[in-house]
Amino acid sequence: GWLARTGHLFAHMTDQDKFVASAKRVIDAEAAALTTLSATLGPSFGEAVTLLLNAKGRVIVSGMGKSGHIARKMAATFASTGTPAHFVHPAEASHGDLGMMTSGDVVIVLSNSGETPELADMVAYTRRFNIPMIGVASRAESTLLMQSDVAILLPQLGEACGTGIVPTISTTMTLALGDALAIAMMEHRKFTPENFRDFHPGGKLGAKLAKVRDLMHSGESITLIPVASPMSDTLLMISQKGFGVVGVTDPEGYLCGIITDGDLRRHMDTLMQATAGDIAGQNPVTVTPDMFAAEALNIMNTKKISVLLAVDQNNMPIGILHIHDLLRAGVV
Repeated sequence: GWLARTGHLFAHMTDQDKFVASAKRVIDAEAAALTTLSATLGPSFGEAVTLLLNAKGRVIVSGMGKSGHIARKMAATFASTGTPAHFVHPAEASHGDLGMMTSGDVVIVLSNSGETPELADMVAYTRRFNIPMIGVASRAESTLLMQSDVAILLPQLGEACGTGIVPTISTTMTLALGDALAIAMMEHRKFTPENFRDFHPGGKLGAKLAKVRDLMHSGESITLIPVASPMSDTLLMISQKGFGVVGVTDPEGYLCGIITDGDLRRHMDTLMQATAGDIAGQNPVTVTPDMFAAEALNIMNTKKISVLLAVDQNNMPIGILHIHDLLRAGVV
């Protein structure tokens, strides 16, 4: 059998080689299972997506044991991609949490066998109150799939442990199926990176998707001075604000230049006799508030500058962004 063949192959291998061989066998088996799952997906997948898209309430995902862990991840993925969802533990459902499901919701129930006894009350509740249910299992004749409004049948491929005991291939397929459902809905709704960031404001992902407007200084924090201002006032402005630069505005308030430390050094001899307009560099590099912060950082690195002014579509300065703001937020 399988154990005998494996034992023969392992007989002349070191322990380290055996570990790697086991890992490759598991990964190859799960990869093959995903290929089979993709090839066998049928109309029921499209029906499930349609049902989820038309839900007026939330998506409730449930499963017991390892399927429960996959259900939690599935609910989290739905929620982070624009589909309100949460996980309900089937055992807790039997002790009051059935009240978390209501008309307008859609329920997804995961069970490899389709006969998990702890799911019985949840299945019965959806049937009693006409709550649409999507069942996911590997046995077409199972109670779960027979009771479901939409039945998604997983291929029966055994498990990667070789004995059929440890949920591995079955949970991998279910995990991928959940991702596929989420992405199908996400693409249909034209869910953008901007939408995604609304649900992921923290951590590296939030930093990656942050916009300039999220990190820039605005209002009185912006260092701006009229073009005709004497340089004595300009120097005072630079020292007070602490950004090391000052934006120069024309009489209408639009940005017409910028003064940096380099500009001050280049005009040291005549500095105090000049106006801000005399010293300012023309055509300053700017960003817009809707630009990704990562893009602003790339501009800073390319231009070898540490501060950028943010302007609106009319070139009116509305913010200032320092490289330290980007680094503090974790933008890389």
